[in-house]
Amino acid sequence: MSSTPDAHTDPFTPPQPEQARAHRVYASLLRIAERHAATDEQRHRQVHASLIGPHEAIRLVAFLLSGAAQPDDGEPDVDHADITAALSLVPLVRAEIDELETGLLQMARGRGMTWQEIAFGLGLGTPQAARQRYERLASRAAADAGDPK
Repeated sequence: MSSTPDAHTDPFTPPQPEQARAHRVYASLLRIAERHAATDEQRHRQVHASLIGPHEAIRLVAFLLSGAAQPDDGEPDVDHADITAALSLVPLVRAEIDELETGLLQMARGRGMTWQEIAFGLGLGTPQAARQRYERLASRAAADAGDPK
């Protein structure tokens, strides 16, 4: 049986959760862009004028390496030191994402969202999985906060 756009209505075709999640990711980006990044001013709220953020630096190196972005005339090629620098930023970005996710989960709960709704948004199968994820992130953040560096 071939896959068609209406395959989800066919009772004999199993659902494809990964395809549904990919569609939801695209729809999520579109929704946020339309509602909160429709103007240049709105899009530049998170951009520092003179320094790129760690996630932007990683993305830039990855795009240049993959050919998704082309270097400007006279711009040096990405070298091993650039790749090492980008890799060095990954733990920082991961920690920032964990912190953002923890805060977003706390705000979602504060706004009355259920663990089931949160699980759906995260692509998790059960409310328990969402709650456990939050607890892991929160305990990691607490451990990092108490860690004298």
